Amino acid sequence: MADDSLFLIDIDKILQTKAPKHSKYIPKFVVSYLKRIVHQEELNVFLRDSKDKVGVDFLEACLEFLDAKLDVKGLENIPKDGLYTFVSNHPLGGQDGVSLGYILGRRFDGKVKYLVNDLLMNLRGLAPLCIPINKTGKQAKDFPKMVEAGFKSDDQLIMFPAGLCSRRRNGVIRDPDWKKTFIVKSVQFQRDVVPVHFEGRNSDFFYNLANVCKTLGIKFNIAMLYLADEMLKNRHKTFTVTFGKPIPWQTFDKSKTPAEWAQYVKDIVYKL
Repeated sequence: MADDSLFLIDIDKILQTKAPKHSKYIPKFVVSYLKRIVHQEELNVFLRDSKDKVGVDFLEACLEFLDAKLDVKGLENIPKDGLYTFVSNHPLGGQDGVSLGYILGRRFDGKVKYLVNDLLMNLRGLAPLCIPINKTGKQAKDFPKMVEAGFKSDDQLIMFPAGLCSRRRNGVIRDPDWKKTFIVKSVQFQRDVVPVHFEGRNSDFFYNLANVCKTLGIKFNIAMLYLADEMLKNRHKTFTVTFGKPIPWQTFDKSKTPAEWAQYVKDIVYKL
């Protein structure tokens, strides 16, 4: 019999791995609360049921579990014979990533990779599609090499250049500034950039919490802990995903800095 612990969400284990010196001092009621807000028990039922699914098949199972319907527009803009960097806004933190991987995975025969938070490597069905991002742990030294290997590969790359989910500011829900990495690396490895817009939003609670933390100067991304909860709140919905036309990598010349080009592409995404 397979060892369930290999593919289930285990908050105790994650805390021990991410904070080995401090995890034993975390009060049990805090750990219990974390298990509740990440829906550990409910999600582990799904993970047990889908334990034999890997890669794009796992993403399809996720969409079925979430009862997510997709209204895909502009996919005809993407030739099947090129290598691209797909960059999208990040309104949800769950369905958006799963949906993009599924759509592009089916179109490109599973040859897709995400640059994602390394916590998602705990999901065995998703792990083969991931280039994990952890700039603070032991993996930090290897991160640039892993990104470069991804861009050198024959996989389509999916990136959320904001690095975190959209926030609400002055009543408008929008990504924070996009990081320039996708511009620099797409030019270096001559990949055209495809802008993608995903329509969706999280709850008022999520945005209010993120804003309170920012106001108080709390650096830890507390709102991230609630993304599984937000994902389940967004069940049974239809999401519109719009693909723009590829932007030739030669576009990103010296007339703007890479950071300025990143914001230029971000503006295109929000016009789709």
